[in-house]
Amino acid sequence: MMKFLTIALMTSTLCILSSCNAPQNHGEESIPPNVVIIYADDLGYGDVSAYGATEITTPNIDKLARGGVRFTNGYSSSATCSPSRYALLTGGYPWRNEKARILDGTAPLLISTEQMTLPKMFKEQGYHTGIVGKWHLGLGDGKVDWNANIAPGPNEVGFEYAYIMAATQDRVPTVYIENGRVVRSDPNDPIEVSYKENFPGEPTGKENPEMLKMKWHHGHFNTVVNGISRIGYMKGGAEARWVDENMADTFLVRAQDYILAHKDEPFFLYYALQQPHVPRTPHPRFVGETGMGPRGDVIVEADWCIGELIATLESEGLLENTLIILSSDNGPVLNDGYYDDADTKVGAHTPAGPLRGGKYSLFEAGTRVPFITYWKGQIDPAVSDAVVSQVDLFSSLSSLVGSEIRSGDSEELLQVLMGESNQGREELIIEATGRTAFRKGEWVLIPPHGGRPVAIEVNIELGNAPEYQLYNLNEDLGEQNNLAASQPDKLEEMIASYEAIRGKTDGTSEKLELK
Repeated sequence: MMKFLTIALMTSTLCILSSCNAPQNHGEESIPPNVVIIYADDLGYGDVSAYGATEITTPNIDKLARGGVRFTNGYSSSATCSPSRYALLTGGYPWRNEKARILDGTAPLLISTEQMTLPKMFKEQGYHTGIVGKWHLGLGDGKVDWNANIAPGPNEVGFEYAYIMAATQDRVPTVYIENGRVVRSDPNDPIEVSYKENFPGEPTGKENPEMLKMKWHHGHFNTVVNGISRIGYMKGGAEARWVDENMADTFLVRAQDYILAHKDEPFFLYYALQQPHVPRTPHPRFVGETGMGPRGDVIVEADWCIGELIATLESEGLLENTLIILSSDNGPVLNDGYYDDADTKVGAHTPAGPLRGGKYSLFEAGTRVPFITYWKGQIDPAVSDAVVSQVDLFSSLSSLVGSEIRSGDSEELLQVLMGESNQGREELIIEATGRTAFRKGEWVLIPPHGGRPVAIEVNIELGNAPEYQLYNLNEDLGEQNNLAASQPDKLEEMIASYEAIRGKTDGTSEKLELK
């Protein structure tokens, strides 16, 4: 039985014996636990000091890792952002939805309003639900009027409060949206957005490089906002446009305000950080903190934000009754569209740690990410080698709050997340830009995939090869020794298990999506 329910029964018995002299406050274990998911953006397995980083220090993430369960085999569902977020909120593998790809800022809502979601499940159990930060799951029907109410969106799939950016920091529209309305919108300066063609007279990074404070490397040469050129074109909304350097603080304050507003009721908060995704724009107080340029500095900034959020929970007496889950949407990337010294100043730092690949890759570093569960007084500190996936959070958290709702791809691993069991999932399919791979036990199978083996723009091995790849992670964590030829029986077994879930594929893959 779940720890908090066990403690609740013990508390009830003690109350009968002692006339219930214990104070009834929101920190008491008998009240349903709050749940906070902290979701970083492009944070790699080796980017956190708790996971072995020596050139960057992340004391607040480390505090969660030391006080909770640090998973060494924790996975996102995809090596890119929108698909991972889809899986997190729906409990379904993203490859089952052909539209679950990296989305433009004008993409329609990816999640059906009829679909069961994590926030909907929490709402049914009496929770208030909120999202603060990056959304990137589409809005409306693909023809959004940014000057009116924007729907459907987060509010229509279960979030009662939403303060978001529509897509990514490097995409237009560069505005915050609160509960379906652009913040600080001005009817006299209407916003227009296009991903097809520019608006007459609007400057772009390609044609107006003199306006840029951060030079683009590839793909990011359209509308210029705050001295940074973006993906896509935008006109209007001058007062509504964000200042990139203030984004981390803006989202942090909204997350803290959400906690303060709902501290007297159970709540689910999805706090979706934008760091260390490009453009990396640390607040001036963090510039130069690491000597690695903006990427290192925004990781330190993100860690500080996490510390401030934890401090808010603690000061309000909520930390003992809040399950915190920290992870990342996919693995790391250095040069992802801008010249920001991420690749030239990385030094001895290894964002992927001992793993091969990174963002966009089917190798381990694409989806094996930091994954930590923390609940003060309820979870004992531990390091777990159990295989867990973010897709499992749906069914596991449903079990936590007494709901019977489950999702087919989402395994109920609550005891594993609580550190009470080391029996994680046995099989897992991961995805990267439409391509899939398979883990079973200590073995990984990467089927044949067409396309180039390395993404030249980002200098990451994609895992593509014309033949099967088979690796034993216990003996070869860096996936250097392909055993497909020398282990034919194991290869045949893995192919059969993979195809039983995924079905037969033709071995091709779609054109690589960068960003």
